[in-house]
Amino acid sequence: MDRPDHLLLVDDDRQLLTLLADYLQAAGFRISTATNATQMRQVLAQQAIDLIVLDLMLPGEDGLSLCRDLRSRGSVHIPVLMLTARAEEADRIVGLEMGADDYLTKPFASRELLARIRAVLRRTRMLPPALQPAAVARELVFGDGWRLDTVARHLVDAEGTLVSLTGGEYRLLRVLMDHAQQVLSRDQLLNLTQGREDDPFDRSIDLLVSRLRQRLREDAREPRLIKTVRNGGYVFCAEVQAG
Repeated sequence: MDRPDHLLLVDDDRQLLTLLADYLQAAGFRISTATNATQMRQVLAQQAIDLIVLDLMLPGEDGLSLCRDLRSRGSVHIPVLMLTARAEEADRIVGLEMGADDYLTKPFASRELLARIRAVLRRTRMLPPALQPAAVARELVFGDGWRLDTVARHLVDAEGTLVSLTGGEYRLLRVLMDHAQQVLSRDQLLNLTQGREDDPFDRSIDLLVSRLRQRLREDAREPRLIKTVRNGGYVFCAEVQAG
């Protein structure tokens, strides 16, 4: 018999936390709860978690900071569904750039949360085992002396010049490097970096690849590090080593 998926619910609203825990447990999930960053880290240290439902507006360390910390520690394999009372588009984008896989604005219907959780888990499991990233060192070395700082989230070239990256650029580069020598489709890249499915009119991955090539000073006509695979997607061609 398959074990139920284990969800970690993180919210400082104890009444909401109890209601959601009861509802999701009745839907077949195993539930752990936390009301702050300290409790969340304690659960993660002691339990195997399949998905985190994380409130953005927590006392002390907020959800964005927690999500960023999770990703910087190489915990990209745990999907995060962000909850917030804010409805602004900018907050949603920042949440996704910090590593959230989906975003739901309060108030919401319990059935919608359940559907989002199942969708994120389904998208995560669409990826073959070879695409599941491992924990990553503080610094990754590749190409002709390039280094990626996985904590500060910037590149350093062979001469020691720092090259800044946006959140979206960093996440895409990390995904490509985590799966070096593997062809990733646009659909897979969208799932891994933004937690959403492909749209035939969405060119965000292509734009981010173009920007990354500029950061890496690649020849757009004959790139050596990030190559385009016709009808396939993209592949990171360089060998990646821990610094």
